[in-house]
Amino acid sequence: MMIKELNSVDTYMDNLVELLVLTVEEGASIGFLPPMLETEAKEYWESVLKPEVNLYVAMMNDKIVGSIQLHLCPKPNGKHRAEIAKLMTHPHFRRKGIARLLMEKAEERAKNEGCSLVVLDTREGDESNFLYASLGYYEAGKIPYYAMSANGELHSTVFYYKALF
Repeated sequence: MMIKELNSVDTYMDNLVELLVLTVEEGASIGFLPPMLETEAKEYWESVLKPEVNLYVAMMNDKIVGSIQLHLCPKPNGKHRAEIAKLMTHPHFRRKGIARLLMEKAEERAKNEGCSLVVLDTREGDESNFLYASLGYYEAGKIPYYAMSANGELHSTVFYYKALF
């Protein structure tokens, strides 16, 4: 497996669309609800890359099996922090350490950018909560009724942080 930073999504658009659609269909709380159309996923990926966004993908046999984004804070009082966003693992490749490798790569980039703090949020009760705790993230708090699932149920989100020094 290889972790690669993407500076363009064009070459990998089909893989990225598949990853996002399948991840959303499996119920991941990453800002979208099923059913997700491929056109919607393509529009999303076309809008992702910006100067403050670093996009990494995990690849196996030239296929994208996971992705993560590191959002650097462009504000003068936030140059020391970054946010992890949209951590996804292809449903057929879960439980193989891909999410952990992507998290480590994002943290490494944050350190290289001079960040001393990384933050993220995730739906309470998701398996990702265990991953973040195992990587040394601390729970900062919860907001109830934050995210809606496909059946209309409202869920709490948990905010995490990790100091990188």
